[in-house]
Amino acid sequence: MSDLILYTNPMSRGRIARWALEEVGAHYEVRVMNYADSMKSDDYLSINPMGKVPAIEHKGKIVTECAAICAYLGDAFPDAGLAPALADRADYYRWLFFAAGPVEHAVTNNSAGFVPQADQGRMFGYGNYDQTIEVLEHAVSRYDYVAGDAFTMADVYVGAQVIWGNQFGSIPKRDAFAAYAARLTSRDAYQRANELDDALMETNQLA
Repeated sequence: MSDLILYTNPMSRGRIARWALEEVGAHYEVRVMNYADSMKSDDYLSINPMGKVPAIEHKGKIVTECAAICAYLGDAFPDAGLAPALADRADYYRWLFFAAGPVEHAVTNNSAGFVPQADQGRMFGYGNYDQTIEVLEHAVSRYDYVAGDAFTMADVYVGAQVIWGNQFGSIPKRDAFAAYAARLTSRDAYQRANELDDALMETNQLA
């Protein structure tokens, strides 16, 4: 058994973790979890009590939540060069967790038709959807990548939000988002990860 296991479903945010794993180039085992049964099984709930994917198990340690998985893999596989030096991590952490917090919540709520009233904005970490999108556009426009001129694990998570948002219409189509997405989707690891997950969708019962 591999000392690195990905629990996933290709119709889920597990695609983000798969992309991150392909970027670090580590050997890993894949366990496909179905929504109807195995994801809610006692065995899997002992790994992630939320009954959701993805999760990774690395040398007996469990990590859940996509942003945490990205950050963890960047540190666990330093030879991949996907986490900046400690002294240079301000933008790396800032935008990784901005995407995991305000962007994720603003986009999800907006897609679900939940729009806070103006006087409720202070209650929500994202303030409002439009403001969050403006800040996200700024983040991906300053440099080629969110933490500077080099691709990092922050781009896996931020990039997934932008790519999916443009694909499904939950983020407006803007030139800055399109250019950023194009840089990311041209990466070998991104394309490899998608090919692997697309193949899983063809060969597994995933409901």
